[in-house]
Amino acid sequence: MRDGGLARWLAGVAPRNVRGELAIALVSDAQMRALNRRYRHKDYATDVLSFPADDEDVLKPPQGARTGDGRALGDLVIATGVAKRQAREAGHSYQAELRVLALHGLLHLLGYDHEAPDDNGRMKRVESRLRRKGGLRAGLIG
Repeated sequence: MRDGGLARWLAGVAPRNVRGELAIALVSDAQMRALNRRYRHKDYATDVLSFPADDEDVLKPPQGARTGDGRALGDLVIATGVAKRQAREAGHSYQAELRVLALHGLLHLLGYDHEAPDDNGRMKRVESRLRRKGGLRAGLIG
């Protein structure tokens, strides 16, 4: 499935100091449920999962594959059915929801965690700033 410019948009809103590559997979809700069950032990389809490249469970590129600057950030997996439902509920387009989810996932790959006790709203502030930069009015944290 084509990403509708999602990768280009995400590269444009990412913090300037971020360098590296990430893979974005758009999957069915059933596939997402299986991943969420396997990696988070939660038996439902969540909207986005982030797999940092330094995580041992992340698939590595084949030996000899070119990876740009050599740094892999990780993988983002987005459930298309969940994204479509959330877009309807939020009153915006599917493309906007994919952007919301990709940005949220990227921030997790960069080490932000809104559920961590010491976050103190840090991820929310960064997400809000980058959403404005990317023209999004909605976000996941809030």
